[in-house]
Amino acid sequence: MCDGAVGSRDGLVSDASPSVGTEGGACGDPDHVGKLVKQAEKEVNRLHALGTHLLLELRDCNRRTLGNLEFVQETLKNAALEAKATIVEVAFHEFSPFGISGMVVIAESHLAIHTWPEYGYAAVDVFTCGDLIDPRVAANYLIEKFKSKDPSIIEIKRGILGNKKLPHKALPGEMLQHDRAQELQVVH
Repeated sequence: MCDGAVGSRDGLVSDASPSVGTEGGACGDPDHVGKLVKQAEKEVNRLHALGTHLLLELRDCNRRTLGNLEFVQETLKNAALEAKATIVEVAFHEFSPFGISGMVVIAESHLAIHTWPEYGYAAVDVFTCGDLIDPRVAANYLIEKFKSKDPSIIEIKRGILGNKKLPHKALPGEMLQHDRAQELQVVH
């Protein structure tokens, strides 16, 4: 029998790949493997998160644009707007001799970047709370505008607090009933 542990408290699949070639043959059976994958997908999809955090690895980008402060700043702002996010604040800094760090704070969370023009590389975070906007829209926009020839995206669900859908913001004076409610209090 297979020991493919599926799901965990944090919502990540800890080990959905079964051991192939174990005694009994069940783990090498493609139908069994398919069932484990479907079970893992079902487990992850049933968990509700407060937000989605995309980590972008933008490799082999246009080096000139990665070193242009105005271009980087406008591109991050436009990515937020493409995703229909509400911009709250913008802060960027250019390093000497090169490199730019910046953040676009949005009502739904943030977009952040650090560039290494000398390597044609940028590390980007796109974090959105709730399900009103799709962070993938901003991510795809950034990949296109920085002309990344070798991008990758890692998606992390943030704020998995159980299997009940929670609003990403509680109403003022309203305390969410949760086993970790004390840890989650909003400080004004």
